[in-house]
Amino acid sequence: MASNGIEWPQNDERVLELNITFTEAAQKYLATLLEKQSVGGIGVRLFVTQPGTPYAETCLAYCKPGEEKEGDLVMELEYFNCHVEGKSEQYLDEATVDFSEDKLGGQLTIKAPNAKLPQVSEDSPLDEKINYFLQTEINPGLASHGGVVSLVEIDEGVAILQFGGGCQGCSAVDLTLKDGVEKTLIERIPELKGVRDVTDHSITENAYFK
Repeated sequence: MASNGIEWPQNDERVLELNITFTEAAQKYLATLLEKQSVGGIGVRLFVTQPGTPYAETCLAYCKPGEEKEGDLVMELEYFNCHVEGKSEQYLDEATVDFSEDKLGGQLTIKAPNAKLPQVSEDSPLDEKINYFLQTEINPGLASHGGVVSLVEIDEGVAILQFGGGCQGCSAVDLTLKDGVEKTLIERIPELKGVRDVTDHSITENAYFK
């Protein structure tokens, strides 16, 4: 139980063991900041904006009593409690909040390796599996010539993809799509029926090959 003696309201929050680490240094530093707020029962809230995308950002904010959100999960830490946004939970798996002192006072850091790309399993939704392999296996290769591919939607088991950067307007995109992207995705995701490109390749300004 957190040392500030918070009594949690009977709402939709759940107290769970989450795979999120607050180091001792981070807890003490945050406890000092919370004390300065002079608000009884104040804690922190951890969440990810635009989770599962390249633009994901992990955020930590003050959380006064009553500012908890529906579906939040509660981590009972030694010095305070942390509310974790429910829909961000999978993206915060293996996250670490730490504090390190330096000449300027110190720095709080949050490392969330799965914020941009949550880990997937056989039971994960099809779109999460597709995004996972696009980001980990396909886009790193396309990045060598400024290209990128993203999932637009899934239509009856077929992944609808859109190419950008150097891949848009590239004369070799059909080869990339069939021998590269589709082959890799179907090997990794057997239930995927195929892929389809909806990119407008008439735009060739950034194309790697014209």
